[in-house]
Amino acid sequence: MLLRLLLLLAPCGAGFATEVVSISLRGNWKIHNGNGSLQLPAAVPGCVHSALFNKRIIKDPYYRFNNLDYRWIALDNWTYIKKFKLHSDMSEWNKVNLVFEGIDTVAVVLLNSVPIGKTDNMFRRYSFDITHMVKAMNIIEVRFQSPVIYANQRSERHTAYWVPPNCPPPVQDGECHVNFIRKMQCSFGWDWGPSFPTQGIWKDVRIEAYNICHLNYFMFTPIYDNYMETWNLKIESSFDVVSSKLVSGEAIVAIPELNIQQRNNIELRHGERTVKLFVKIDKAVIVETWWPHGHGNQTGYDMTVTFELDGGLRFEKSAKVYFRTVELVEEPIQNSPGLSFYFKINGLPIFLKGSNWIPADSFQDRVTSDMLRLLLQSVVDANMNALRVWGGGIYEQDEFYELCDELGIMIWQDFMFACALYPTDEDFMDSVREEVTHQVRRLKSHPSIITWSGNNENEAALMMGWYDTKPGYLHTYIKDYVTLYVKNIRTIVLEGDQTRPFIISSPTNGAKTTAEGWLSPNPYDLNYGDVHFYDYMSDCWNWRTFPKARFVSEYGYQSWPSFSTLEKVSSEEDWSYESSFALHRQHLINGNSEMLQQIELHFKLPNSADQLRRFKDTLYLTQVMQAQCVKTETEFYRRSRNEIVDGKGHTMGALYWQLNDIWQAPSWSSLEYGGKWKMLHYFARRFFAPLLPVGFEDKDVLFIYGVSDLPSDHQMMLTVRVHTWSSLELVCSELTNPFVMKAGESVVLYSKPVPELLKGCPGCTRQSCVVSFYLSTDGELLSPINYHFLSSLKNAKGLHKANITATISQQGNTFVFDLKTSAVAPFVWLDVGSIPGRFSDNGFLMTEKTRTVFFYPWKPTSKSELEQSFHVTSLADTY
Repeated sequence: MLLRLLLLLAPCGAGFATEVVSISLRGNWKIHNGNGSLQLPAAVPGCVHSALFNKRIIKDPYYRFNNLDYRWIALDNWTYIKKFKLHSDMSEWNKVNLVFEGIDTVAVVLLNSVPIGKTDNMFRRYSFDITHMVKAMNIIEVRFQSPVIYANQRSERHTAYWVPPNCPPPVQDGECHVNFIRKMQCSFGWDWGPSFPTQGIWKDVRIEAYNICHLNYFMFTPIYDNYMETWNLKIESSFDVVSSKLVSGEAIVAIPELNIQQRNNIELRHGERTVKLFVKIDKAVIVETWWPHGHGNQTGYDMTVTFELDGGLRFEKSAKVYFRTVELVEEPIQNSPGLSFYFKINGLPIFLKGSNWIPADSFQDRVTSDMLRLLLQSVVDANMNALRVWGGGIYEQDEFYELCDELGIMIWQDFMFACALYPTDEDFMDSVREEVTHQVRRLKSHPSIITWSGNNENEAALMMGWYDTKPGYLHTYIKDYVTLYVKNIRTIVLEGDQTRPFIISSPTNGAKTTAEGWLSPNPYDLNYGDVHFYDYMSDCWNWRTFPKARFVSEYGYQSWPSFSTLEKVSSEEDWSYESSFALHRQHLINGNSEMLQQIELHFKLPNSADQLRRFKDTLYLTQVMQAQCVKTETEFYRRSRNEIVDGKGHTMGALYWQLNDIWQAPSWSSLEYGGKWKMLHYFARRFFAPLLPVGFEDKDVLFIYGVSDLPSDHQMMLTVRVHTWSSLELVCSELTNPFVMKAGESVVLYSKPVPELLKGCPGCTRQSCVVSFYLSTDGELLSPINYHFLSSLKNAKGLHKANITATISQQGNTFVFDLKTSAVAPFVWLDVGSIPGRFSDNGFLMTEKTRTVFFYPWKPTSKSELEQSFHVTSLADTY
């Protein structure tokens, strides 16, 4: 094909020889497997699996057992080929580079049958000098090696000592030695995802040609001067200068809204050169800061930086600049040993409310802009303000971080190392250094990223003996750990970015870990740093189960996705909780049985004679259990923000595991594959509300806390109501005197022994009644209506099957569901099958005869389509 030159950075009044051109190589390529038996077209960016699927050589990789049936794809060696003709004579250029923004993963790159370079890292940019090889007619080949075979070979060659783990547990159906390849670690399998070790050119690829110089990187960091109380802006631009002569010119920085128009003279000498510009913002100019969602606006300013150089060469970069400060506070706490662990944004302590992000798909070419916006909009719609980009996935695409900037989502950014020890061979470390340098340059201008973290759980894995390593090798492993995360990653991060903290691992003891030589004997110390907590066997309704830690960056419970999500990747024979499919899809040892055990603590298991009905009821109950468990745990963390009990507390972060799904399977997620909200996500919208009453019992006394994330104090009242399961009539109600709820605090609002509460409510026992409560002012609801169960619902007396009907109407792009019920109904679940969208509320306790709920479609739909798809379930329907 004929490729025309794209004039990216055209000069003003200059001849062709000074231009910089970029030639895109995206689009149609050809691929073939190792022995040439399969030859087909492939899209770039993309991967082999997607190419095979698009040509119908394979079916949906997520369908039934296809992750096993398609293992052969990752075990073969694939080659990408592109022939192209250049419109111009490349001999006119002093420098011509072939640039790959992302190659997945191990490959040899050839131009016109001549090897020009090798790749071994999915997470870095590769640039190959092809100045003396490029012709009018060219052929590029990217010869991939099987990542599975490569990882195994690397492990076999590492003979000095074992670098664990070897393989994932058999239940995960994964591949081995993923820690020996710089690739998405979960692509070899995880406890919530399949093993699909992809191969392909997964990001942009292009040819760049220039004569004088080229702008390789452009970065900027706002810096607040505490002494002068002014904002400054540091701008760094990296040039490759190929001219032997001194290149002079001007750098012009323009931020019109801040009255900035600054000119700087610059000189560039031959070689790799960095231009550093420093912009002081006049103290008289009001700079609006960037705030996390729920705490203020996400104000940004349009900036243009123009480089006007000798010969009319002109580079122009436009970007959105946001101003914010971040500080990780680790300081002594009164009446508690240890140190605090919380983040201040713009000087304000912020409780991080959110979840953990995993890759949205095994095949990144399927992750569209619409998908990212849908998932991230669901984050803020659930009152979250933070996500942790987990270290076993990928450094997300630029648009992900741009959306987080726009939406006010704080990002805890892991480096991509997870649940393993890693080699420190020279070539491995060289590759990691390039990776980290590139990612820090690429990402550090985003205000959403508030901290870097070296790895996921590797400090805990090493120090708590996860892999039964021999004690005699502990010193070697510790040395490797410090070499990788401290001497290399940390050093590079701190050199490249002084504007945000670096945490060595998660979980970690923070400053204590640092003081102890970067590894603590117990990284789960509740008085320091962050913790990860999982306990599937203890009663999740018992708040004493949970750690009163400084910051909880992982916790959660599993559930199954809805039937409409599973139906797409299964057949009728799979629709049983005991089916081979149900076992195959569960990648956590005993995961399915543990869900049933947790359900049985408080609910009755389905016993319908109809297998499909029993399966659907079980799916529903796993979501009820998960939502109620995570609700109880999260509310415990939120009410612990201001208190110290027995030396523990001051909790300032709750990030549950996990936000999203990579495929259709049981997992800890609150969003199903495709974005459908599980019951947990609707619960999160309530338990992460900026103002929340939280109820719990301690020694037969009902306590209700008020928790506020609001930026200012508010006067309000608390209403406590008692309902009976057998009637829609309210039994009794209490209203407190008005009080002031202070900003950023958690305080006790109400306490009363349960027997005393029930004594004032005729006919009520623990089994026959339920408590609800909410915050209001002048009759206006300020908080969600929360509730507290006085007994397990399997012991509830008077709970009837509710006949719930819905009348659907349309208001603009929104649909109104007017609900009526014949009885009190817990966990009312409204479902419209595969119609994409979300309800304003769901999974709720219905204690009144009528309720109105809105449905917000994500794609055009109709009243009749919703009526045909609508189904409602409440707890008693499963009996």
